Amino acid sequence: MGAEVHGLSDGLVSEPSMFQEMGLEDEVTQHWLDIRDREGLKKVFQEVRPEVVFHLAAQAIVSKSYDDPVDTLSTNVMGSSHLLDAFRTMEEKCVCVYITSDKCYENVEWIWGYRETDSLGGKDIYSASKGAAELVFHAFYESFLQNQPNLLIATARAGNVIGGGDWAANRIVPDCFKAWSAGETVTLRSPKSTRPWQHVLEPLSGYLRLGQALLEEGSQSGESYNFGPFSHETKPVVELVRDLEKPMMGDSKSERIEVIEQKKFHEAGLLKLNCDKALADLAWRPVWNYDETVNLTGEWYARYEKGEKAGEITTDQIAHYVQCGGERNLSWVT
Repeated sequence: MGAEVHGLSDGLVSEPSMFQEMGLEDEVTQHWLDIRDREGLKKVFQEVRPEVVFHLAAQAIVSKSYDDPVDTLSTNVMGSSHLLDAFRTMEEKCVCVYITSDKCYENVEWIWGYRETDSLGGKDIYSASKGAAELVFHAFYESFLQNQPNLLIATARAGNVIGGGDWAANRIVPDCFKAWSAGETVTLRSPKSTRPWQHVLEPLSGYLRLGQALLEEGSQSGESYNFGPFSHETKPVVELVRDLEKPMMGDSKSERIEVIEQKKFHEAGLLKLNCDKALADLAWRPVWNYDETVNLTGEWYARYEKGEKAGEITTDQIAHYVQCGGERNLSWVT
């Protein structure tokens, strides 16, 4: 899109890593820094003078939050606080898309989608850290940012993304690929848990659209937006895994799924998002349906297993995504 891109992270999140697989070290200026380093983060902001900031840095694995709750809270709450503190030092016009998670809502297991005005909270550390990150945002906005007209910021809530190139531990899609590629079975701890599965390109297009709106209009500042699939396309974990098997591994059917209903920690059973606000304010809606999402996710790993380069597969799928968006008359494509 013609942007000069700077990235900031405390390290690579997995091995293999999409950052390396895609050769992104040659495409972006990378700053290796932990966002809990308050002064270091401010220094990067002062050096780069960003015009648009996308805040995605987080401890993002639910199971890890049980192994190290303090690390999760310090990263997701204090790290996000440091980001906001650095953001408010900008003297030029600057916009920020501050990304949390759909787990920020106080989940009461109801059947309809959570709206941006619903209560924040969490019964587990990860959810609490995301709800707290939203509270910190609102406190910074009310205390400082709304009185700085050059700074425009909004929060984005999405989750349960799938797609090629995810290698993180304890995530369902890479767990399936790793197990099946090794001829092993996938163990499901919460097979009936229902989630709003979406391709990773969906919320990314939403984040970009929100950043564009803040930059060009600004009326979205101080607001929050959900980005997710249509509510009728939520599916339980076990159905997702069964639907992934063919596009990921081909026609060689076998019993490669083991269901054990034994939860090691609390996870929400039912979670949906209401994304009407994103449609109304941003003219954003998802491009791909559930079947397209699953098939393209499986296809990515199948092509990678055959030796194709991650960069080629990914750019092919991004181009296909944009093409589908155009064919479906989505305004953000143009």
